[in-house]
Amino acid sequence: MKITRIDVFVVKAPLETPFAFSQGWVHQRAATLVRVSTESGLQGWGEAFTQGLEPPEIAAAAIGHALTPVVLGQDALSPVVLWHAMYNRTRDFGRKGSVMSAISAIDIALWDIAGQHYNAPIAALLGGACSTSVQPYATGFYRLKGQGEVARLTDEALRHRESGFRAMKIKLGFGVRDDLHVMHSIGEALNDPEIELMIDTNHAYGRSDAIRLGRGLADFSLRWYEEPVAPEDLEGYAAVRKALDMPIAGGENEHSLYGYNALFRADAVDVAQPDIGSCGGFTAVRDVLSMAQANGVMLNPHVWGTAIAQAASLQFIATIPVTHHRLDAVEPILEYDVSSHPFRQDLIAEPWQMVNGRVAIPGKPGLGIEVNTQTIEQYQTQHQTFSL
Repeated sequence: MKITRIDVFVVKAPLETPFAFSQGWVHQRAATLVRVSTESGLQGWGEAFTQGLEPPEIAAAAIGHALTPVVLGQDALSPVVLWHAMYNRTRDFGRKGSVMSAISAIDIALWDIAGQHYNAPIAALLGGACSTSVQPYATGFYRLKGQGEVARLTDEALRHRESGFRAMKIKLGFGVRDDLHVMHSIGEALNDPEIELMIDTNHAYGRSDAIRLGRGLADFSLRWYEEPVAPEDLEGYAAVRKALDMPIAGGENEHSLYGYNALFRADAVDVAQPDIGSCGGFTAVRDVLSMAQANGVMLNPHVWGTAIAQAASLQFIATIPVTHHRLDAVEPILEYDVSSHPFRQDLIAEPWQMVNGRVAIPGKPGLGIEVNTQTIEQYQTQHQTFSL
């Protein structure tokens, strides 16, 4: 099934109220979306994960200039073959960052096409679904001013509980003292041991402050402590992990089986968090999962993109086997971004909803979604077409 056309869309939506995480201020939600068309008429959608401060035009340029010459005219039903072709073509100037996100977008679209061709969800093509639904956790707790927002963040936690969330990830990294104040206020307000909490500092600290924060939260029974130090500081990850009892998570800024091989060899994490829109798509993340299983590391995908990225994450989460088997084994959970994002609910015809604390895994072919192209047209700032 020959690939005949690739459309690359850059979409942007300015935020009425900018918000901050530890690395800077977010003034817009943006995405790089890809539509791959074939001679049979089937079309697949993919997304290159745009980090909070990343211009979406970078991945769009990589797709247009580096990747379309590799995949146009090739067999859309050979995603693994094409993944290695794209990786090898870009190895000398890629391997990380936006180039890997570009590869991810095309790979996701190819798996979407394969699912439609074989009339099966991607989870079935990857070996089958271990589950039909997943528990979501609320990702939010961004800052509107910076430090000193304890009361507002505590109120946010209470709202998430009222909305039905039983797990929440709190964004920290605004100084150890402020972080501890926020967490203790949230913990006291919730006062519910059944609600799981996680923290994410987005690599705001060096080793000593990262360890100091973890020790200050030793009584919280955190599900995980995410990105305590810079992603390239694998020895730092290992040092923090050795110093603390809580599970250490990371990997949203790691890429491909090669990058994750180094992460696992360093004994850096208890929970690996590949983003399917960044690590290399389904082709790469299935290899990462095998390595994680072999190293006794839990895998829980990161996702902070549009509905397309969330659909990819849902399909993959369904395939993740239990890492440490027992009767009440811990299952992966879905990152559910509750911040302002018009490309989440409006981008697909049937947005998923949380019902009784769970989100159902779509069972339709491919990604299981129908993309609203009108939403793309409304927000697009760039549209490039590449064809045979």
